[in-house]
Amino acid sequence: MTSWQGDLPFVRTTAPPYYAAILTTALSADTADLAGYVEAAAEMADLAAQVDGYLGMEFARDAGCGITVSYWRDLDALRSWRENVAHVAAQRQGRERFYLGYRARICHVEREYEWSRSTEPGSR
Repeated sequence: MTSWQGDLPFVRTTAPPYYAAILTTALSADTADLAGYVEAAAEMADLAAQVDGYLGMEFARDAGCGITVSYWRDLDALRSWRENVAHVAAQRQGRERFYLGYRARICHVEREYEWSRSTEPGSR
């Protein structure tokens, strides 16, 4: 269990308007298909962070479903990522081996807000 000290694990480099790309995935149940998946995912996260206009990424995964949300300054930045040669190769590898299926959604974010429990001692 994680004990949060101070800041929560939210992307904080966004200010509306911006775009969010939501990728929901179902992984293959075949362990042979998943060889190299963790490394490929880490490489894509590092590569995305190098694209001009990248604002951050949040993700969650359990045994049945993964959700990755990446944030982008504008559609041109998102297009640059989508057309990146290494990313295109990783997409192909995902369709051929890693995923049973995926669904991508592109959203225009107009507003954001957040709440967090106070980290002051004795507060609830």
